[in-house]
Amino acid sequence: MGASFKDLVVWQRAVQLCSEIYRLTASFPGSEQFGLTYQMRRASVSIASNIAEGYGRSTRGEYRQFLGNARGSNCESQTQLIIANSLGFGAKSAHELTEKLSADVSRMLIH
Repeated sequence: MGASFKDLVVWQRAVQLCSEIYRLTASFPGSEQFGLTYQMRRASVSIASNIAEGYGRSTRGEYRQFLGNARGSNCESQTQLIIANSLGFGAKSAHELTEKLSADVSRMLIH
């Protein structure tokens, strides 16, 4: 492993995903501020945060546990992206980018 969790490509991609989800949800209706917008932002922050927290743990088992948490939060984000898209919230291009980033993170967390 690198010297820091910041060296992990999966963490970097998760931060990028989170940033894009913040941009995407900024265009959602105000009525969703405490609904889907909040949920999507919280889940996306959790992905990168769990990767970083796991990296900082003492054992490989703890690290794996937090990577599992990150996978779960990523699945949560993917579900919320599908719901937002089906409701017509956000631009198609923004959805495509966030879905691609989420798929990339998913592949990296599995391998």
